[in-house]
Amino acid sequence: MDQQSVLQTIPHRPPFLFVDEVVELEERRILTRVQANPEAEFFKGHYPGNPVMPGVLLCECCFQAGALLVGHTLRNLDSPRHAGGNAADDQGTHSTPVITRIKDAKFKQIVRPGDVLDVEVEINENVNDVFFMTGRLRVGGKLAVRVEFAVALVSGN
Repeated sequence: MDQQSVLQTIPHRPPFLFVDEVVELEERRILTRVQANPEAEFFKGHYPGNPVMPGVLLCECCFQAGALLVGHTLRNLDSPRHAGGNAADDQGTHSTPVITRIKDAKFKQIVRPGDVLDVEVEINENVNDVFFMTGRLRVGGKLAVRVEFAVALVSGN
């Protein structure tokens, strides 16, 4: 999946896009990669002199990978209503995956500017328009974050 496909699948855009590339994509699993940009504004204030990527943004990396996986999964189901974050159905509405639950976020390692983040997300279960997933973010092969979360598809204009 190239960058254009990423942009067609999820509604996120720079500077709030945390997917540089999709490394692997399977039916219920995705592996994405992103570099923690040393020039990102948040590093200037979190924490000056000792910059650390905020935990909420590490979780966001997992959530965006999960949104890509959901978009891919729904496309494979050939459902026009769920064709992705930017696709419209017959009434002109869009289905967007939004976070509905964050559970058991565990932070194991600090992420610094310039680190390369490998983000793996798996779908554990889906019920109708709700997907329950587990995300794991690794830096240099070491687990930095593990989080369970759920997204629901929300229709809107």
